[in-house]
Amino acid sequence: MARPQDTLADGLRAVKSLQDAGRVAIRSQDLKRDQREALLRGGYIQRVIKGWYVPARPDEQPGESTAWYASFWDFCASYLDYRFGEEWTLSPEQSALLYGGSTSVPQQLLVRSPKASNNTTELVHGTSILEVKGELPATNEREVVDGLRQYTLAGALISSGPRVYRQNPIDMRAALGLLQDASQVLPVLLEGGHTTAAGRLAGAVRSIGRDRIADNILKAMRAAGYTVNESNPFEDDVSIELPRREHSPYVNRMHGFWQSMRTEIIEIFSGPPGITEDAATYLKTVEDAYTTDAYHSLSIEGYRVTEELIERVRSGSWNPDQVKADLQQRDAMAARGYWLAFQEVKESVARVLAGDNPGDVADSDHSGWFVALFTPSVEAGILERADLAGYRNDQVYIRNSMHTPPKREEVLDCMAALFDLLREEEHAAVRTVMGHWLFGYIHPYMDGNGRIGRFLMNVMLASGGYPWTVITIDRRDEYMAALEEASVKNNIKPLAEFLASLLP
Repeated sequence: MARPQDTLADGLRAVKSLQDAGRVAIRSQDLKRDQREALLRGGYIQRVIKGWYVPARPDEQPGESTAWYASFWDFCASYLDYRFGEEWTLSPEQSALLYGGSTSVPQQLLVRSPKASNNTTELVHGTSILEVKGELPATNEREVVDGLRQYTLAGALISSGPRVYRQNPIDMRAALGLLQDASQVLPVLLEGGHTTAAGRLAGAVRSIGRDRIADNILKAMRAAGYTVNESNPFEDDVSIELPRREHSPYVNRMHGFWQSMRTEIIEIFSGPPGITEDAATYLKTVEDAYTTDAYHSLSIEGYRVTEELIERVRSGSWNPDQVKADLQQRDAMAARGYWLAFQEVKESVARVLAGDNPGDVADSDHSGWFVALFTPSVEAGILERADLAGYRNDQVYIRNSMHTPPKREEVLDCMAALFDLLREEEHAAVRTVMGHWLFGYIHPYMDGNGRIGRFLMNVMLASGGYPWTVITIDRRDEYMAALEEASVKNNIKPLAEFLASLLP
């Protein structure tokens, strides 16, 4: 008779094989019954619906949503392929949001298929899939991106109704920013005679400064004999200029965020005091804040089953005492790393107080903060030296957050855009709020993003003469909720109000 640890180890190996093959959604028949039950008891998989599971971590608390949010898109793609084969697609509105870089988990995913039964499938953590019976778009208006069957960019922008423009202006502007020429949408517009959509698209692209594309859409449609009336589907009066020739929707989103949110931030904050002439006294107050400040960190978790974990389970060496010892060692190394990084950040603050551009300082120094933060863990053998090489090389997920950070391939462009925006921004409060939030939004490192993001926040505060500010543990829930509101609902007001309330 197999030992319990052998059954669990075999189950973990089966899960790892599925993950290595690109499978996230796990069906009951993928595992033997005893393996499935052992994995469920151990917290290594979570049930989504009857007969379907996703990988999880045993250290998640009851009711925690991280594993589900991390698996949502891959799970839905696998589940829908199982249900409908190739005959399904996301709605044009959801497709457009994805092109605009919005990968936050929706509460309800709208799907179209000729095989659908017009039913809602309730998932977990308040999410669901609504399947609507309907014909698929033409072959040239749909594609598969990361396993998701969706409208093409042109098809999504043309078929999306005006409501999504009103409700998701930043996301839609980011998607529109991917259009480099009218020829990307004209074949579909002309072939389908989409006069209303043509007028809406013309007005939408003109609102982001793409007059040439708007004019060419109108000229081509009218030359073909169609009557087209231009209309701007955006209800806000924000003037947004997106970078031309930008191929990253995430960079477009960042520019849209910055331009649309900065006025609200300035209205919430009191005017910057101005950089002090007494740098020594300011730096002394920074040093005095160290002990309290050092307690605050965010943890980023990944969801992969490793060979090491399998063997530790099989050998019986994965036990609570070992876990406790590991955590104590990591905590000790983290405390030492924080002190080293804090010294680096003080030097960055000194440069800002001396008059250096805060965006330049953050750009040149932030990698040094990261290296200092994790050097003790490398010296202790917890991390490899290669882990200090630079930005992350894998996907990360934020605990309990519906926001999915950009893909690793997008990180370099996003970080370059962030520092450019910081360099060009004139108001210290905007640099503080937007810099702190967008650093966490991008999540450039596998770990330490929260700590480094707060370092960045305080360097930007110093650039306006605001004091070093500590976000205390008793306000952590409020702080995390404000970050989530900004990242998922594009609402910066709660975070700006929260940070402003910390200042004297």
